[in-house]
Amino acid sequence: MADQQKQETLLNNRYRLEHTLGRGGMAIVYKAYDVMLERSVAIKVLRQNFFYDPEFQARFRQEAKAAANLAHPNIVTIHDFGYDQNKLFIVMELVPGTDLKQLLRQKGYFEVDEALHLITQACAGIGYAHRAGLIHCDVKPLNMLVTPDMRLKVTDFGIARALASIHPEEQSDLVWGSPQYFSPEQAAGKAPLPASDVYSLGVILFEMLTGRLPFQADDPKEYARLHREQLPPSPSQLNPLIPAELEKIILKVLSKEPSARYRSADQFERILVNFGQATNSIRIDETKDSITSRSNMEQTYQVPVVTNLNDVQNNNAESEKSSLSFDWLTWGIGLLAFLLTGGLIPFWMYVLLQLSSNR
Repeated sequence: MADQQKQETLLNNRYRLEHTLGRGGMAIVYKAYDVMLERSVAIKVLRQNFFYDPEFQARFRQEAKAAANLAHPNIVTIHDFGYDQNKLFIVMELVPGTDLKQLLRQKGYFEVDEALHLITQACAGIGYAHRAGLIHCDVKPLNMLVTPDMRLKVTDFGIARALASIHPEEQSDLVWGSPQYFSPEQAAGKAPLPASDVYSLGVILFEMLTGRLPFQADDPKEYARLHREQLPPSPSQLNPLIPAELEKIILKVLSKEPSARYRSADQFERILVNFGQATNSIRIDETKDSITSRSNMEQTYQVPVVTNLNDVQNNNAESEKSSLSFDWLTWGIGLLAFLLTGGLIPFWMYVLLQLSSNR
């Protein structure tokens, strides 16, 4: 009886669920223990109603296999997936830390350097998936895990695409992804492109730098309309510290037409990295100019450096010697001049007396 109860607590007779890490609209995430490999893992268990849709199960398996082949430091590694006890689940690496959405709630907004450090990591992971032919379709802060040392990992590749298979005949009415972050083409029910993920990354960067989303609405339909029709506000109006060049980059990736954005997350990453390097180069040049200016001032107003007491005493002695030598020389010249002058006076007096007597 005890063995049977133990078996019932394990998924696939291998994974023991320990406690809940988070809940979402389509899944619950648990911290679990892999009794076979003796390691802690994270397990995402999808809502039970998905288990009874055979088409979804087939698509889920296909997407999970593709995502499991992604090996990148900025992508959460998938170890396993399966079906058990009327549950669909994915076994992933356990990432310490929290998700980006929670960090945004805590901080309000990020400094430019902090935001670039995180978003370029997200671009690197998603760009790697793009090169492998995979589109995330649901890029949002909740799907980005951030470790205590600020390493970012993207999770949930393929789940949104699997969900899209539930009602394929209703593609025109289908909304891919989360309404706050999906692209205009996703809002229109069209199949997402790599540029769709780029748009979502732009929304996240906008939120990280300003503390708010570019569009705000009360329901998904209004969000969809805003993404399709409304131009985003200027980020610098919400945060004047955003550089003008970075604002241009953000507004470009928030373009309504996919062709007006960067084609992939890789390209977006390169643009952001180049911007960051150019900004750092300007800062380095400004620092060099400041150091050079300070050095020139120090050379103009040099102050003798005192190394020890002996140096001071030696310097004083040399000064005294120099002063004494200068004084003796001055006195000698003065005395010579006095003697010469004094000797000429009697001589001229004698000459005058002789002239007077001759007369």
